[in-house]
Parts: sequence; C-alpha cells; structure tokens
Amino acid sequence: MWRTPLCDLLGITYPILQGGMAWVATGELAAAVSSAGGLGIIGAGNAPPEMVRQEIRKVRERTDRPFGVNLYYMSPYIEELVDLVVEERVPVVTTGAGNPGKHLPRFREAGIKVIPVVASVALAKRLERLGVDALIAEGMECGGHIGEITTMALVPQIVDAVKIPVIAAGGIADGRGLAAALALGAQGVQMGTRFICASECTVHPNYKEAILRAGDRDTVVTGGHGHYVRVLRNKLSRQFEELAARGASWEEMDKLGAGKLRAAAVEGDIEYGSVMAGQIAALVKEIKPAAEIIKEVMEEATAILFRLGDMVKGGN
Repeated sequence: MWRTPLCDLLGITYPILQGGMAWVATGELAAAVSSAGGLGIIGAGNAPPEMVRQEIRKVRERTDRPFGVNLYYMSPYIEELVDLVVEERVPVVTTGAGNPGKHLPRFREAGIKVIPVVASVALAKRLERLGVDALIAEGMECGGHIGEITTMALVPQIVDAVKIPVIAAGGIADGRGLAAALALGAQGVQMGTRFICASECTVHPNYKEAILRAGDRDTVVTGGHGHYVRVLRNKLSRQFEELAARGASWEEMDKLGAGKLRAAAVEGDIEYGSVMAGQIAALVKEIKPAAEIIKEVMEEATAILFRLGDMVKGGN
C-alpha cells in the first residue's frame, strides 16, 4: 500500500487522521484508529486536564502506535492542558480556535509534532513562519466550528502558499475524498463525522443514529457574530435560527449553546443537543470498526488512483 511523506513525519501507516472532536473523540476511538494505521486524536475540548490524562492513558493501554491530542485554544484549561501534553510526551498535538505560537518552543523541546487547523491562507502562512510541522486545511463542509471557504477552494490555495505538509479536512468520508485531496496537493486527510460511526466511538447511540438517518440537506449552520457551527437540523438549531432572525447578541447565542454538545454526545439528546456533523453525514451508511473504515478508504482511493493513471496512459 502506498504512503505519503506525511506518514513518515507522523510515524503512521496510512495518511488518515481522525478528527479531535470534543466529547466524541475519546481514548477508545483514538486507540482504534492509531492501531489501524491512522492517527487517532483525543478531543480535549473544554475538559479538565485530569479527564484528558485519563483518555491519554486509555490510548497507551491499548496501543503503542502514535496518537494525538487536539487542544482547543478557547478552553479555560488551555495552559494546564499544554503542561499535560508536554508532561505526557504526546506524539502529536493538533490545535484549533487560537494560535499555538507561544507554546511552540515547549512542544518542540518535548519532541511533539504540532499541526494547527486553519481556515485561511493568511493564518497558514503565519503558522508556517512560526515553525509548525504541518497544517490541517479545513473547509466549511466540516461539522462543528466552520470557516468561510470550501475544502475544494481552500486546500489548493494553502498548498500553494506553504512548503510544509497540508492535510485536507471537511467533506471527506471515503476513498474518493482521499483521492481528491491528493489531487489538490494535500498529503493526507482528516475525517471526523465518518469516525463518529466507528464501533469504537463511545458517543451516545442516538448521536450515531442521527448521522445514519441524515440526508444530503440535513445539516445547517448556526450561530453568528463570526462564530458559526454546522450541526444536524433539530429543535435546538431552530432556536438558533430564531435568535439570529431577531439579531440576538453573541452572549445570548453562547448561553443557548453552552453544554449542548455534551447533551447530544454523552446524554443522547438529539433534539435539544448540538449534533455536530459535516455535510458528508449522508454518505455514512453503517457502523463498523475503525480498522474497516480505514481499509475501505485506502482500497477505494488506491483503485481510483490506478484508474485515473490508466486513463492518462490511454490518453497518450
């Protein structure tokens, strides 16, 4: 099976990262993805450090393969979480919702690879200058917090703007998405929504069922004031739409959204909880082990790449 330079950088077999989704990406899922040859990632979110430490220990009990932790830079515990990943010598850190620049010297000293999630060329160039190892270019098709540019448009622009490896994210669920990302110049992909329906994902069964039932138009973007979130349409999303229609403040929207992801992911409230999912939710048809998901993605991408190569040869 083929590899990309990203695999060598991270010590993984396949160029597939699992998204670090808060309350969803636990140690069980991260370990399963890493064991299968991808890069499993624990989602720290707003969780306190000791809870994240427990998830790190779960991964290490289950696999000796590389894994990562996603640090959410708006977390009230961000400084303690930085201390934690350095202390635990986590192999890879992905970051979102902030600039990890001030912590890069500590990460480098600990031998940690740093891969921020970016939604613009300007931020990608700034972070490359600071010395990050790679970038996740995430388009607005993704679930959860989104930017303003689609994956198809964003990835090639960032690839052209930087010299470090770029990982495509947002709207990718299968081998077709991986093959397309490689064609755009990315060295790998990150998938979030697809791995929610991995058997090892401990999210509430109601959350998985909501994704399996989703149609192509069932996600909606909620929020405002520069903070937009893609979710599956439900009663909570309609409340957000009502707030937006009357010009509600950011504080009102933030209050409505507080704790709603946990309500969906842990408690199973898929009506008034925030069921974050990407636009590819309708492509997810069944629950299966992470290893099978990765195997299928790689086999499909390989078949596509061979077929395209034959088409090019035939054209000559």
